Amino acid sequence: MASKSSPPDPGGEIPNFFSPEVQACPHATYRRMVDEAPVLRMAGTNAPVISRYEDVMFCLRHPEIFSSDMADQMSLGTDRPMIPQQIDPPAQTRYRKILDPRFSRKRMLEIEPAVRASANELMDEFADSGECDFSQQYAVPLPCQAFLHLFGLPISDLSELIKLKDGIIRPQIQASDPFDQEEVGAIRDAAGKRIYGYFEDLINLRETSPREDLMTYLMKVELDGDKLTQNDILDISYLFILAGLDTVTATLSCSVAYLAANPGQRETLIEAPNSLEGAIEELLRWESPVSAVPRLVKQDVEIAGTRIEKGEMVMLLLGAANIDPGEFENADQVAFDRPRNRHIAFGGGPHRCLGSHLARMELRVGLEEWHRRVPSYRIREGAELVYSPGIREIPNLPLVWG
Repeated sequence: MASKSSPPDPGGEIPNFFSPEVQACPHATYRRMVDEAPVLRMAGTNAPVISRYEDVMFCLRHPEIFSSDMADQMSLGTDRPMIPQQIDPPAQTRYRKILDPRFSRKRMLEIEPAVRASANELMDEFADSGECDFSQQYAVPLPCQAFLHLFGLPISDLSELIKLKDGIIRPQIQASDPFDQEEVGAIRDAAGKRIYGYFEDLINLRETSPREDLMTYLMKVELDGDKLTQNDILDISYLFILAGLDTVTATLSCSVAYLAANPGQRETLIEAPNSLEGAIEELLRWESPVSAVPRLVKQDVEIAGTRIEKGEMVMLLLGAANIDPGEFENADQVAFDRPRNRHIAFGGGPHRCLGSHLARMELRVGLEEWHRRVPSYRIREGAELVYSPGIREIPNLPLVWG
């Protein structure tokens, strides 16, 4: 039940881990960073990148040093910090108290039938055809429809919401420089205004027509005896649209691409369905779709013998930490029966992913239904998969079967 990866790259300069070539198969680069440069200053920005599991966990657990309050440093088209992701304890803890119960494991099981029905409705469109673009026809719409269900939104709004999300996370610019900050900022600002406007309209609608959904809950719940302000609700909703419409899509596409390329392990899932949950955890570790998260340094600190100064932005490389041999035995093997899998694909500390139970349920249901109806599949011959940097998504994953 284990598959071994390629060994680390030979010597030489460590390549840019955000490049498309490295993102397609980042593990050798990750391993070199862990082994050779646990704090590596990125060429061009000089920003420290922290890669060892122990160090990354320290940063995640100490927001008083490594802060998520980065709205000014990392604008994502927002007018204010996103809640609760861009605020730190104790304020962040207060918001988590009212949000965590809405994303508990028990509550996610309540919406599982709707997600399972969505999975089959999507597959009805292509299961008999012998081919599909897994990303566009399944991995994108499935978690998006779960998001719509949580907020009580119509399926007709899905296309617009995906455009708004992409305008923030993956802005398509015309300049020759793909990182042209001026154009990127303009696109994000425009998308951000539309996101705020969309949820302002939804708040107005729910004031006259409340429902049993997340938006109505946010409008009614009290925090320390007071209701959330409209800005509070907008800032929570803004975060949810970015997180709810992207990361599970990325995990599904990366996981199925891996299984398509490793039929022996895929057959294990078919023959032993009870191995699926372990496989999901291992694929989260190995693929780590959210490969890195930023933090703002609030005080001078030393990590792995390297001095990092107050005011610097650092990147915590979750993908590298997840294959650190100091934490994981046989870290370069993919073992669905790994007995001790403390991966940090969902982060850690007080900012650990609020939607981890939702994500796990969507992944389990999505993969169960897919393999029930399409147990044997392969990547279309001649197809070249492209992995996006940052959040490792495969925009187009052509599969064939039959």
